[in-house]
Amino acid sequence: MPYRKLLTRPVLSWCLVALAARMPVAMAPLALVFLVRERPGGYTTGALLAAVYVVGEILGAPLLGTRLRPDRARPQLAAGLAVGAASFTGLWLAHSAPPAVLGALAFLAGAAPSAAPGGLRAVLTGMVPPGQVTPAMSLESVLTSGLWAAAPALTTGLALGAAPYAPMLLAAALMAAGCAGLWALPAGWPAEREPAGRGGGASGGVLSVLVRAWPVYVLGAASLAMLALAELILPALLEQRHIGIGWAGLLLAGFSLGSAAGAFLYGLRSWPGRPARQCLVMLPAVCGCGVLVAVAPWTWAIGAVLVVAGALQAAIGLARNLQLRAVVPAGALAAAYSVNYAAVGAGYAASGALAGGLLRVVAPSTAILAGVALTLVLSAVGLAGERRMSAARVSGTAVVAGGARPEGAAVDGGRDAERGL
Repeated sequence: MPYRKLLTRPVLSWCLVALAARMPVAMAPLALVFLVRERPGGYTTGALLAAVYVVGEILGAPLLGTRLRPDRARPQLAAGLAVGAASFTGLWLAHSAPPAVLGALAFLAGAAPSAAPGGLRAVLTGMVPPGQVTPAMSLESVLTSGLWAAAPALTTGLALGAAPYAPMLLAAALMAAGCAGLWALPAGWPAEREPAGRGGGASGGVLSVLVRAWPVYVLGAASLAMLALAELILPALLEQRHIGIGWAGLLLAGFSLGSAAGAFLYGLRSWPGRPARQCLVMLPAVCGCGVLVAVAPWTWAIGAVLVVAGALQAAIGLARNLQLRAVVPAGALAAAYSVNYAAVGAGYAASGALAGGLLRVVAPSTAILAGVALTLVLSAVGLAGERRMSAARVSGTAVVAGGARPEGAAVDGGRDAERGL
């Protein structure tokens, strides 16, 4: 089994650091709601604070991620996590402050550590042999799915059982621990693991390389739309179907478990086709799951479809990250992951905002179908752009030792773990 080779002290240390750094991110939106819910208009204020936090992530990830450098990643990541820990501490200490103060702290808590997911992923893939990159990324996805499944229950238990601001204290402590744990990991990652001609070179600079990979980001925005629809519209859909709203938590837990299972299975073996082609197959399948959720009349059917949708979405996320590795030089990978992180958040927000706005004028099932339509449009745009990007790589030339050859050959020759995908 490929995962056995990952059971090493460095990888396990990475898992602990990633858990400490990412659990606060999973807890934050709900924790912000609980922080102010006992105030007049608390739920509205909490939703606004959660939105401000997400906006901080979306803006901070590309801004800070593009500044990450392989040779000095550790101090950069540590500074972001330290500011994030300080911001969560401020939310804990100033829990009774005016909403404007809490909003500023929430924005900083979202923005400052937003480059950490991409940076930590680059550290992980730099730690393992090339042939273990896909299982390593699958392991990361399983870990992330587990965190997002556990975070709501942990946040709710602390807020109701201890104090409304208790989740902020835990988030601050975990993020500080993640900051300290960075010194148990490599200081950075190899900047030139791939051939010099791969997917854009150093000549264009990091920014131009990231811009050329825009189709992958559009696919990232499309891939998370199903999660937005499930989380934000599911309670209203259950009421429309005359199903107890208490089922929403269990159904969403099934979605998270499906994501973990899908990530695990994706890393077990090599799958036919390149990552872009895998997305071409799985994105319409996820949209089909959205349609089935909208029309299914039974609780068990909705739950089964959500499990399948979670598994497919996790596999799409992994294929998308592998596609980034195929088109972005190693030195710019952390920046590319961070930009993709922001694109995914933007896709979640756009789909959720569309469906949420439509709920005022149409039935929940119709709102879900509108969100599915948006996903299909984003998928078509991303896949068309990816085809043009692939054609440009194949038709271009890269200067290598001994002369020039098609740049596509350099891409294929440097794929290693992605070979055969």
